[in-house]
Amino acid sequence: MFKSKDNKAEDDLLLQQIKANSMLAFDALYDKYWEQVYSAAYKRLKDADYAKDITQDIFLQIWQKREEINIDHFAPYLFTAVRNNVFKWMQKEQRFTPIPDLLAHLSATKDNADAEVLRKEFMLKYEALIETLTPAQQEIFRMRFHEDLSTKEIAEKLNITRKTVQNQLGKSVNQLRGSLDLLYFVMMLHVYN
Repeated sequence: MFKSKDNKAEDDLLLQQIKANSMLAFDALYDKYWEQVYSAAYKRLKDADYAKDITQDIFLQIWQKREEINIDHFAPYLFTAVRNNVFKWMQKEQRFTPIPDLLAHLSATKDNADAEVLRKEFMLKYEALIETLTPAQQEIFRMRFHEDLSTKEIAEKLNITRKTVQNQLGKSVNQLRGSLDLLYFVMMLHVYN
Protein backbone atom coordinates (compact mmCIF):
# COMPACT_ATOMS: atom_id res chain seq x y z
CA MET A 1 0.00 0.00 0.00
CA PHE A 2 1.23 3.48 -0.76
CA LYS A 3 2.14 5.71 2.12
CA SER A 4 1.45 9.40 2.13
CA LYS A 5 4.65 11.20 3.01
CA ASP A 6 2.68 13.86 4.84
CA ASN A 7 -1.06 13.51 5.32
CA LYS A 8 -4.43 13.13 3.67
CA ALA A 9 -5.32 16.79 4.20
CA GLU A 10 -2.35 17.88 2.11
CA ASP A 11 -3.30 15.47 -0.69
CA ASP A 12 -6.90 16.72 -0.61
CA LEU A 13 -5.74 20.33 -0.87
CA LEU A 14 -3.44 19.51 -3.78
CA LEU A 15 -6.25 17.65 -5.56
CA GLN A 16 -8.57 20.66 -5.14
CA GLN A 17 -5.89 22.91 -6.60
CA ILE A 18 -5.35 20.50 -9.49
CA LYS A 19 -9.08 20.65 -10.23
CA ALA A 20 -8.61 24.41 -10.49
CA ASN A 21 -5.87 23.78 -13.11
CA SER A 22 -2.87 24.36 -10.85
CA MET A 23 0.15 22.86 -12.52
CA LEU A 24 2.20 23.61 -9.39
CA ALA A 25 -0.13 21.47 -7.28
CA PHE A 26 0.06 18.69 -9.88
CA ASP A 27 3.87 18.86 -9.84
CA ALA A 28 3.86 18.68 -6.03
CA LEU A 29 1.62 15.57 -6.03
CA TYR A 30 3.66 14.05 -8.84
CA ASP A 31 6.93 14.62 -6.96
CA LYS A 32 5.43 13.24 -3.76
CA TYR A 33 4.21 9.95 -5.29
CA TRP A 34 6.13 9.31 -8.52
CA GLU A 35 8.73 7.05 -6.93
CA GLN A 36 6.14 4.96 -5.05
CA VAL A 37 4.03 4.49 -8.19
CA TYR A 38 7.08 3.59 -10.26
CA SER A 39 8.35 1.14 -7.60
CA ALA A 40 4.98 -0.59 -7.36
CA ALA A 41 4.77 -0.97 -11.15
CA TYR A 42 8.38 -2.13 -11.43
CA LYS A 43 7.90 -4.66 -8.63
CA ARG A 44 5.14 -6.33 -10.63
CA LEU A 45 6.60 -5.97 -14.14
CA LYS A 46 10.36 -6.23 -13.58
CA ASP A 47 10.75 -3.89 -16.56
CA ALA A 48 11.95 -0.32 -15.98
CA ASP A 49 10.65 1.11 -19.26
CA TYR A 50 7.14 -0.30 -18.90
CA ALA A 51 7.03 0.71 -15.23
CA LYS A 52 7.91 4.28 -16.26
CA ASP A 53 5.25 4.21 -18.98
CA ILE A 54 2.59 3.03 -16.56
CA THR A 55 3.64 5.65 -14.00
CA GLN A 56 3.46 8.41 -16.60
CA ASP A 57 0.09 7.17 -17.84
CA ILE A 58 -1.39 7.21 -14.35
CA PHE A 59 -0.33 10.79 -13.72
CA LEU A 60 -1.34 11.85 -17.22
CA GLN A 61 -4.84 10.43 -16.62
CA ILE A 62 -5.07 12.35 -13.36
CA TRP A 63 -4.19 15.59 -15.14
CA GLN A 64 -6.44 14.95 -18.12
CA LYS A 65 -9.42 14.04 -15.93
CA ARG A 66 -8.67 16.59 -13.21
CA GLU A 67 -11.99 18.43 -13.52
CA GLU A 68 -14.17 15.34 -13.10
CA ILE A 69 -12.03 13.16 -10.87
CA ASN A 70 -13.18 12.63 -7.27
CA ILE A 71 -10.60 10.92 -5.10
CA ASP A 72 -11.25 10.54 -1.39
CA HIS A 73 -7.98 8.81 -0.49
CA PHE A 74 -5.18 9.46 -2.96
CA ALA A 75 -2.66 6.81 -1.86
CA PRO A 76 -5.13 3.87 -2.14
CA TYR A 77 -6.34 5.34 -5.44
CA LEU A 78 -2.77 5.17 -6.78
CA PHE A 79 -2.35 1.60 -5.55
CA THR A 80 -5.49 0.56 -7.43
CA ALA A 81 -4.43 2.52 -10.53
CA VAL A 82 -1.06 0.74 -10.61
CA ARG A 83 -2.68 -2.67 -10.19
CA ASN A 84 -5.25 -2.02 -12.93
CA ASN A 85 -2.68 -0.61 -15.35
CA VAL A 86 -0.34 -3.55 -14.75
CA PHE A 87 -3.22 -5.98 -15.46
CA LYS A 88 -4.06 -4.11 -18.67
CA TRP A 89 -0.44 -4.15 -19.76
CA MET A 90 -0.05 -7.84 -18.98
CA GLN A 91 -3.19 -8.68 -20.88
CA LYS A 92 -2.15 -6.53 -23.84
CA GLU A 93 1.39 -7.90 -23.93
CA GLN A 94 0.32 -11.40 -22.88
CA ARG A 95 3.12 -11.34 -20.34
CA PHE A 96 2.73 -12.86 -16.95
CA THR A 97 4.56 -13.07 -13.68
CA PRO A 98 6.43 -16.39 -13.45
CA ILE A 99 4.49 -18.90 -11.35
CA PRO A 100 7.14 -19.09 -8.58
CA ASP A 101 7.17 -15.26 -8.29
CA LEU A 102 3.38 -15.20 -8.11
CA LEU A 103 3.33 -17.81 -5.34
CA ALA A 104 6.09 -16.02 -3.42
CA HIS A 105 4.16 -12.76 -3.65
CA LEU A 106 1.02 -14.53 -2.49
CA SER A 107 2.83 -15.84 0.59
CA ALA A 108 4.22 -12.40 1.37
CA THR A 109 0.90 -10.56 1.03
CA LYS A 110 -1.64 -12.91 2.60
CA ASP A 111 -1.75 -14.37 6.07
CA ASN A 112 -0.18 -17.82 6.22
CA ALA A 113 -3.41 -19.83 6.36
CA ASP A 114 -4.99 -18.11 3.34
CA ALA A 115 -1.75 -18.12 1.38
CA GLU A 116 -1.18 -21.82 1.95
CA VAL A 117 -4.72 -22.80 0.98
CA LEU A 118 -4.61 -20.66 -2.18
CA ARG A 119 -1.14 -21.93 -3.09
CA LYS A 120 -2.16 -25.58 -2.72
CA GLU A 121 -5.37 -25.08 -4.67
CA PHE A 122 -3.57 -23.22 -7.43
CA MET A 123 -0.79 -25.80 -7.69
CA LEU A 124 -3.22 -28.73 -7.86
CA LYS A 125 -5.15 -27.13 -10.72
CA TYR A 126 -1.98 -25.94 -12.41
CA GLU A 127 -0.35 -29.39 -12.27
CA ALA A 128 -3.53 -31.02 -13.57
CA LEU A 129 -3.42 -28.70 -16.58
CA ILE A 130 0.27 -29.36 -17.23
CA GLU A 131 -0.32 -33.12 -17.11
CA THR A 132 -2.66 -32.83 -20.10
CA LEU A 133 0.45 -32.18 -22.22
CA THR A 134 2.61 -34.91 -23.75
CA PRO A 135 5.67 -35.90 -21.66
CA ALA A 136 8.01 -34.03 -24.03
CA GLN A 137 5.82 -30.92 -23.95
CA GLN A 138 5.65 -31.09 -20.14
CA GLU A 139 9.43 -31.21 -19.87
CA ILE A 140 9.94 -28.28 -22.23
CA PHE A 141 7.13 -26.28 -20.65
CA ARG A 142 8.56 -26.77 -17.14
CA MET A 143 12.07 -25.86 -18.25
CA ARG A 144 10.82 -22.68 -19.89
CA PHE A 145 8.28 -21.48 -17.35
CA HIS A 146 9.51 -23.02 -14.09
CA GLU A 147 13.26 -22.82 -14.57
CA ASP A 148 13.07 -19.69 -16.80
CA LEU A 149 15.45 -21.18 -19.38
CA SER A 150 15.58 -19.70 -22.86
CA THR A 151 14.57 -21.79 -25.85
CA LYS A 152 18.24 -21.96 -26.82
CA GLU A 153 19.22 -23.28 -23.37
CA ILE A 154 16.43 -25.87 -23.47
CA ALA A 155 17.49 -27.02 -26.92
CA GLU A 156 21.08 -27.44 -25.75
CA LYS A 157 20.08 -29.36 -22.59
CA LEU A 158 17.74 -31.70 -24.47
CA ASN A 159 19.99 -31.98 -27.53
CA ILE A 160 17.20 -30.95 -29.91
CA THR A 161 16.83 -28.02 -32.26
CA ARG A 162 15.67 -24.66 -31.02
CA LYS A 163 12.86 -24.79 -33.61
CA THR A 164 11.58 -28.03 -32.04
CA VAL A 165 11.56 -26.37 -28.62
CA GLN A 166 9.68 -23.37 -30.02
CA ASN A 167 7.16 -25.61 -31.80
CA GLN A 168 6.52 -27.69 -28.65
CA LEU A 169 6.16 -24.55 -26.52
CA GLY A 170 3.76 -23.06 -29.06
CA LYS A 171 1.60 -26.19 -29.02
CA SER A 172 1.68 -26.33 -25.21
CA VAL A 173 0.79 -22.69 -24.75
CA ASN A 174 -2.01 -22.89 -27.32
CA GLN A 175 -3.45 -25.96 -25.61
CA LEU A 176 -3.27 -24.45 -22.12
CA ARG A 177 -3.81 -20.76 -22.85
CA GLY A 178 -7.49 -20.38 -21.97
CA SER A 179 -7.34 -22.47 -18.83
CA LEU A 180 -4.07 -20.96 -17.58
CA ASP A 181 -5.24 -17.40 -18.32
CA LEU A 182 -8.36 -17.94 -16.23
CA LEU A 183 -6.50 -19.71 -13.42
CA TYR A 184 -3.78 -17.05 -13.43
CA PHE A 185 -6.29 -14.19 -13.44
CA VAL A 186 -8.17 -15.64 -10.47
CA MET A 187 -4.89 -16.07 -8.61
CA MET A 188 -3.82 -12.49 -9.40
CA LEU A 189 -7.10 -11.20 -7.99
CA HIS A 190 -6.35 -13.00 -4.72
CA VAL A 191 -2.74 -11.80 -4.63
CA TYR A 192 -3.29 -8.13 -5.34
CA ASN A 193 -6.52 -7.57 -3.42
